[in-house]
Amino acid sequence: MGKRIYKTNPSLLSLVERLKKESFENKAPVWRDVADRLMKPRQNWAEVNLSRIERFAGEEETIIVPGKLLGAGVISKKVTVAAFKCSEAARDKIAKAGGKSMSIDELLDSNPKGANVRIMG
Repeated sequence: MGKRIYKTNPSLLSLVERLKKESFENKAPVWRDVADRLMKPRQNWAEVNLSRIERFAGEEETIIVPGKLLGAGVISKKVTVAAFKCSEAARDKIAKAGGKSMSIDELLDSNPKGANVRIMG
């Protein structure tokens, strides 16, 4: 039997707790899904490049990345992207395309029902 690893990052733990609470209170299963993905081992977290968002996201869409958003690729669509971690290059490219990058907490504040949010990763 393998050794059990527990998460110790306090900001991650409080975010996961908040996601579960919001999921229950607002009947929004998308938040529970994101919380479950963030509790997986870090090597299994999503690492999404901007090129993937460019390929699969629609204009004005809201994307959530339960992991890290990386700046490889080009983005021309005006999208809102929320991620646990985001590289500076990704932030700059999203802003230049007219989009918005934010933390998962900020997205939770602005959209507690989780309406029209796509999980990518």
